[in-house]
Amino acid sequence: MMYKPNMTRWTLGAVAIALLFANAALAQQPTRIRGQIEKADGGMLALKTRDGATLNVKVADDARVAALVKASLADIKNDSYIGVAGMPQADGSVEAFSVHIFLPAQRGVVPDRHGPWDAKPGSTMTNAYVESSVAEKNGQALMVKYKDGEKKIIITPATMITAVAPGSKDELKPGAQIIIMASDKQPDGSVLAKTLYVGRSLTPAM
Repeated sequence: MMYKPNMTRWTLGAVAIALLFANAALAQQPTRIRGQIEKADGGMLALKTRDGATLNVKVADDARVAALVKASLADIKNDSYIGVAGMPQADGSVEAFSVHIFLPAQRGVVPDRHGPWDAKPGSTMTNAYVESSVAEKNGQALMVKYKDGEKKIIITPATMITAVAPGSKDELKPGAQIIIMASDKQPDGSVLAKTLYVGRSLTPAM
């Protein structure tokens, strides 16, 4: 097992991260910004976005950073609170290309929901609690429940599984892959980043 949560280490800082990421999820956001940091100079980043463009990013003084660390299917238990980025299937299920296990502090703070997502055309995000897990021919099927319903989630060998962990601005270095979840566009065309996920030795798939 690659991810072992230690409840004694979750501090008020983790709660603050949870609240800020919840607010980012609820806000009317433009497309989230994904890319690799090419240069870091103090609070300024040069980001190469996934479409090949270069974007100047200023990290807000009060920006919150959370990390995504490698995890495995074995880390997903009954009652785990997870976020699933995936593609809807004809039978109503969702084939996951990314699953992230939320911090304990994010339970009840990040809203449980199902709705559109911008990682891929037609993709969705499902934040939900795991009710059961069953092995199937082509992978693992999770039944998850959220406030307004439930979904069958298909986990395949290609699904990236990660866990959320408290992060730091010190991790915003050249080569790091990030997702800016909440930002404000500036008059000069740059953006002010307020909440970010940074991949620890991985490229976030969500």
